[in-house]
Amino acid sequence: MSDKLTDAERETELAPLLDAGWQMVEGRDAISRRYSFGDFVEAFGFMARAALWAEKLDHHPEWFNVYKTVEVTLSTHDAGGLTMKDVELARRMDALA
Repeated sequence: MSDKLTDAERETELAPLLDAGWQMVEGRDAISRRYSFGDFVEAFGFMARAALWAEKLDHHPEWFNVYKTVEVTLSTHDAGGLTMKDVELARRMDALA
């Protein structure tokens, strides 16, 4: 099981993600982001590439796709909140987008 982010990690690791467009989810210790692409194929391609990273990191997102948008929510369920797994997957997703 992963450990939840400490206050220090939230400052150093999570804050840059929030500055880059991720948002805290109200009522949960989770982050979310909406990505918009040129069309469905680009959105689905992003999801396919992100899925490979999710599998490699053994950490899977909650996500929702409609046409050219992908909405992602990250939280580590077995830890009950945000961990470094969420930070790493968010960074990878941003790099892919």
